[in-house]
Amino acid sequence: MKKLTSLLLVLVLVCAVALTGCGGTEEETLELKIFNAGEYIDKSLLTEFEKAYGCEIIYETFDSNESMYTKLQSGETYDILVPSDYMIDRLIKEDYLAEIDWDQITNKELLNPDIMGQDFDPDNTYSVPYYYGTVGILYNKKVVDKEDLADGWELLRNPKYKDDIYMYDSERDSFMIALKALGYSMNSTNENQINRAYRWLVNQRDTMNPVYVTDDVIDNMISGNKSIAVVYSGDGALIMSENSDMDFFEPDQGTNVWTDCMVITKDCENTELAHQFINFLCDADNAYINTQYVGYSSAVQPAYELMRDDDYAGINAYVPRTGYEQDEVFTYQSNEIREIYSELWTRIKAY
Repeated sequence: MKKLTSLLLVLVLVCAVALTGCGGTEEETLELKIFNAGEYIDKSLLTEFEKAYGCEIIYETFDSNESMYTKLQSGETYDILVPSDYMIDRLIKEDYLAEIDWDQITNKELLNPDIMGQDFDPDNTYSVPYYYGTVGILYNKKVVDKEDLADGWELLRNPKYKDDIYMYDSERDSFMIALKALGYSMNSTNENQINRAYRWLVNQRDTMNPVYVTDDVIDNMISGNKSIAVVYSGDGALIMSENSDMDFFEPDQGTNVWTDCMVITKDCENTELAHQFINFLCDADNAYINTQYVGYSSAVQPAYELMRDDDYAGINAYVPRTGYEQDEVFTYQSNEIREIYSELWTRIKAY
């Protein structure tokens, strides 16, 4: 009896193996692991892509380029990242990224040529533009005196608006504001200038009592909880579309002109699927759906133009300033300079 039972068990296992080899079970579902900034995609598009390509997307978000980089350094791996220009520069130099196969990006002709070929990746060897814009000041027209706007970034230290300001919780953007207010380059490596910018930010913190925020600035400004906020232009456009009391401007002292891109890491195990996802987001219809949700200026020209002329008609924040001499793009920082900025920013926040 025991021999018969054993023989039957062997036959069952052989049949199971045979059925598996002949497609008796489903093939393993491909996975795509994506690391993106918060509130930076219409998640319905993730579901649509999963259905269209029979895959599973593992989607995670970060609140800054620096926190994204820290996660990579800890050993976490992703297939696609969506970093900003200066961080892409760093990732290229540190050999994190795989080259883009542009033959697989069939929607490349839809990309805005004006934001291709930038200094951080001159031939777009590693990056596909996603969104672009500037950093500026969003303000309540019913509260802020228009003549005070002439002060540019110094508006953020005007005592009339104490306790009424949101600062964006970003090391590089905050130092950009102080450096520009002082007449310096936002990419300064001069320690005296950096220390002056540090003192500017400390003075602002101590006299104005600003609240440091990230994506929560959007809902707060839509609700009118404060009258002034440092925001990315796309967030400004979204807020203005929901609250007509708000307006946006880029100070004359200059600001950060930025581009965020999609990149593929060297850890990516299915580069074909990664290229398909990037190409999917570069489709005109998908880019338009995405831009309606995100609110930023799309690198996909047809989507950008439709938003500019229809959904966001008359909203100046959606049309980033270009060609202004005082504006700059963030550049790669050496470890030494990066540590100086980081230590000073930690001091600013540790009060």
